[in-house]
Amino acid sequence: MSESEQEQSEQAQYIAHTANWVKQVIMKYNLCPFARREVERASIRYMVVEAHQPKAVLQALLAECRLLDEQPAVETTLVIIPRGFEGFYAYLDLVDLANDLLFDQGYEGTYQLATFHPDYCFDGEPQDDAANYTNRSPYPTLHIIREASMERALADYEDPESIPERNIQFARRKGSDFFARLLAQCVKPRSPGSE
Repeated sequence: MSESEQEQSEQAQYIAHTANWVKQVIMKYNLCPFARREVERASIRYMVVEAHQPKAVLQALLAECRLLDEQPAVETTLVIIPRGFEGFYAYLDLVDLANDLLFDQGYEGTYQLATFHPDYCFDGEPQDDAANYTNRSPYPTLHIIREASMERALADYEDPESIPERNIQFARRKGSDFFARLLAQCVKPRSPGSE
């Protein structure tokens, strides 16, 4: 297998693992009540950034925003960053830079970022709090959300402010071990027909 084929194979795995997480965790347990529609419409784009340096990741993020500008059928993009930001604090620094970039490029009000990481920890919460699993993903990920679409979805959803609290209560009721097993299953190879 050539180096290029190896890289394509790895990228396909990162995408498969992340898509498994969206379906088997986010959608299945309704952590995001808007995910099912986009999964069923196949309007979620998964993009892997192999870059390790913040500047290169930010360039890829900006390119993805421009792609969304030009392709309204693509509802949202999950930018998967498998290397270079395994540490949660380095990832948070990247998130700050990414938010600044969106503002500087005039995308404030057009796109917003949701953030996911294997070691996600809400500010002020213990690392082992099960609630952190509402934002834990197989790989560091930046989720680009169209603000107009989010506003429309929230307008049709009764009591949208309750979503985070409901998710936290659900996660704590299920416990960290439950979610750790779910995440581990997302990155295991699946046999055909095992959905």
